[in-house]
Amino acid sequence: TGHFAEKVGLFYLILKGYCPVAINYITGRGTGAGEIDLILKKEHTLVFVEVKKRQNLTTSAEAITCKNQQRLARAAEVFVKTHPIFQNHHIRFDAILFGKSMWPHHIKDAWRL
Repeated sequence: TGHFAEKVGLFYLILKGYCPVAINYITGRGTGAGEIDLILKKEHTLVFVEVKKRQNLTTSAEAITCKNQQRLARAAEVFVKTHPIFQNHHIRFDAILFGKSMWPHHIKDAWRL
């Protein structure tokens, strides 16, 4: 259900005017960063999206821990360093949450580091 939720979230964001840049981006070994579910662009903003599907929206939101946020920030740094075309873009971290239904709940600027 996780990969299906990512696909639904991606489609939802495309409908909202976002352009996909990368899906399931893996930074590589030794970075301590791991994977970013979705990376999208809208105007001059590069958006790193964490997708969570749990029993309800509250538990989905709680699944994005401080440690998870820090890991995503490191992954975003690696992505921008390895893709210099995006170095002058604004960076934002969003969340797509799913509860019992498969209707996405988009939280813009879900956290800052």
